[in-house]
Amino acid sequence: MRPGAQPNMQQIMKQAQKMQQQVAKAQAELAEAELTGTAGGGLVTVTVTGLGEFKAVKIDPKAVDADDVETLEDLVLAAIHNAAEAQRELAEEKMGPATGGLSLPGF
Repeated sequence: MRPGAQPNMQQIMKQAQKMQQQVAKAQAELAEAELTGTAGGGLVTVTVTGLGEFKAVKIDPKAVDADDVETLEDLVLAAIHNAAEAQRELAEEKMGPATGGLSLPGF
């Protein structure tokens, strides 16, 4: 752009439309993706979508001890954190190119 020249509104609109299409595609890919988080060597597994919707929790019966519920709670929480981190990384990977590095709320 020349110094003092006004931005080309048509070009800006095209770029915005392209970005919107890329974001929509990335969101669709995230919605289809399923990631897992595990803890305790696989004793607890949590499944989450790429959009952050938790779908399932699996607990191996070996992890269940009525005298030690706290350990199971810690394992579930660790698996949730592991799944959430995987989801965050995937969202950054998919949304980063679509948003040109802009940070969008919720992604």
